[in-house]
Amino acid sequence: MRTHARPLTVIAIVLSLFAAGLVAAVLAWSFGAAPAAAQPKAILLKAQASFPLTSLLFSGNFKPFTEQVEKMSGGRLKIEALPPGAVVPAFEVADAVNRGVLDMAHTCTYYFIGKHKAAALFTDVPGGPFGMDVIDFWGWEYEGGGIELLNEFYQQILKMKIVAYPIFPTTAQSLGWFKKPIKSLADMKGLRYRVPGIAAEVYKEIGVSVVTLAGGEVLPAGERGVLDATEWYTPGEDISIGLHQVWKFYHYPGMHETAGACDLLINKDVWDKLAPEFQAIVRASAMQAAWRSLLQFNRRDAEALRDFKEKHKVTLVRTPDDLLAEFLKAWDKIAAAESAKDTFFKKVLESQKAYAALVVPSRMFMNPYDLARKHYWGK
Repeated sequence: MRTHARPLTVIAIVLSLFAAGLVAAVLAWSFGAAPAAAQPKAILLKAQASFPLTSLLFSGNFKPFTEQVEKMSGGRLKIEALPPGAVVPAFEVADAVNRGVLDMAHTCTYYFIGKHKAAALFTDVPGGPFGMDVIDFWGWEYEGGGIELLNEFYQQILKMKIVAYPIFPTTAQSLGWFKKPIKSLADMKGLRYRVPGIAAEVYKEIGVSVVTLAGGEVLPAGERGVLDATEWYTPGEDISIGLHQVWKFYHYPGMHETAGACDLLINKDVWDKLAPEFQAIVRASAMQAAWRSLLQFNRRDAEALRDFKEKHKVTLVRTPDDLLAEFLKAWDKIAAAESAKDTFFKKVLESQKAYAALVVPSRMFMNPYDLARKHYWGK
């Protein structure tokens, strides 16, 4: 009996395993086998830009952002990048996000100055503000409470269901494009000059006839003679939309938009439903898109300035100092008046001033880059 015990035990085990497998196969056939690793359905969000397709802000910032989100999420979160007008007009994207017509928007907060003057303080503030450059301004956003104030602006001041993060660093802009050289402030007065935001009010204060148009309308307006002059952004962006085809005198620098950020707006209900990992992916992708754009614009601006002179017969003109000085005086006057009228405007401006007081004076310790520039490249 003992000599047969082991073979019988082995046979019994084999038979029981076979029976178990047969039962499992029957159950799988009867009820349908679940996939080994069920993949959740991808989330698709609809986002619209305020910038034309030809703009580097769209192709160099918005589109790469959406592509990075999809890659980092393994295709589980997708954002459809729509051009202006695809769903709503360019300047109505914030309202559309608030209502849930759009899930996201890629825009500049200062486009919504009609809702509240403090909108101007989150994109490109005249004078820096207070002498800040783009790195300083983004330092204020991330290290000085700027992002918190940006979300307070949308959620508490405007009462909109919007979560906002900076996504595009706005670097120093030039005075812009003219049909003839501007030699003094007097030459600017009476010109039909396109400029948006609170900067438009500052130019009005010094006697300029201001026109506000969306980006896609600027070139056609110049071609029709509706505009005498315009600013848009930086050389690399300006050449991409063809402003040099209409105007041949490019004036630099400007004081109206020297540093700031454009923003990603997200419907708060949509945002709150996203898993924490997706929220982290969106924030990280926005920061990566911002840094990449800053590097990209640095190169493209240099290339555009070269091409203006060598290929397109554009004359580069230094902006008169009196115009820049008067602009800052006018801005200080307007900023003081707005601060006296509105506590939130004052709160944001004072926050920026406090951060600028910390970082701007520290530039005295920076290397003399301009000395090196003159040594190697002359004027």
